[in-house]
Amino acid sequence: MAQHISRKELKKDEIRDTLAHGAEAVFSHQRLAGIILGVALVVGLAVVGWRFYTERQTVKAAAALGDGMKIFEARIRVPGEPAEPNEVTYVDEKNKYEDAAKKFDGIARSYGRTRPGQIARYYAALSQLHLRRFDDAQKQLKELEDAGDPEFVALARFQLAGIYGQTGKGDEAVKLYRQLADKPTAMVPKPMVLLALGDQLRKSNPQEATTVYNQIKKDFPDSPVAEEAGKRLEALGPRT
Repeated sequence: MAQHISRKELKKDEIRDTLAHGAEAVFSHQRLAGIILGVALVVGLAVVGWRFYTERQTVKAAAALGDGMKIFEARIRVPGEPAEPNEVTYVDEKNKYEDAAKKFDGIARSYGRTRPGQIARYYAALSQLHLRRFDDAQKQLKELEDAGDPEFVALARFQLAGIYGQTGKGDEAVKLYRQLADKPTAMVPKPMVLLALGDQLRKSNPQEATTVYNQIKKDFPDSPVAEEAGKRLEALGPRT
């Protein structure tokens, strides 16, 4: 009888232990689920917070970019000529691009991760080009290129090729134009690159330039670029 009771009690102990382990497992799972949920909530809040932050930064950058573009596109007026109300004007082109370069550079530094910030860096480079500060322009374009956005990389390289062509590095310019022509983008389309390539080749290899201009007329007929290519062919004259 005692043996029977012992087994019965043992059975109860096993059941109790099983329930205890089961309850502990459930509790552990709940605790783990709670931890995971907590982490997910923190990550979710961080994502929402970052998105809100980046959106605010983008809005600020876009407003600043608008102010910069008013400078870059400002009208050059004759000294003494009145400006329209709220119109940004200059009497000296150099001062205009000096101010534009500073404005765009500031935007790019403050909002470089935003789309308007990247656009500002591009226009900072263009402003430096207008001032013929090729080293400063190259620095801005290299930073834009390092940002990694395919469209801005192409824009940066297109302008870099132009700088190479103006600073005695014609071979590098031709090489870069050919690379861009092989991989055109929406902002740097193939006909525009080919026209620039032809213009560069005119200085060193007019025969090949003629070939490039004819290719433009053949591949992109009835386009403004084809019309420009035709004008350049006329300027080159007949070639044998």
